[in-house]
Amino acid sequence: MDDRLIRVFASADTVACEMMRGRLEAEGVSAMLKGEGEGPYRAGPVYVWVPAEDEDTAREIVEAVSSGAYALDDDFDEQSAGI
Repeated sequence: MDDRLIRVFASADTVACEMMRGRLEAEGVSAMLKGEGEGPYRAGPVYVWVPAEDEDTAREIVEAVSSGAYALDDDFDEQSAGI
């Protein structure tokens, strides 16, 4: 078993990294955040790390998010979606 962690996403925006981690975890990939965006003085990049065995899947998800594949259509109706 490979215990290495691989960095698959980085941003100066902590919220963007939290959202990416959430998407990865929703797709079954465990992820963790590390970086300068932690603590009381958030001033630097934050990185999303995944286990090495999940790297390919994680990179596909990051690419899909970045390309807009998970974006909602303009005519998305929250009410009909039950949200």
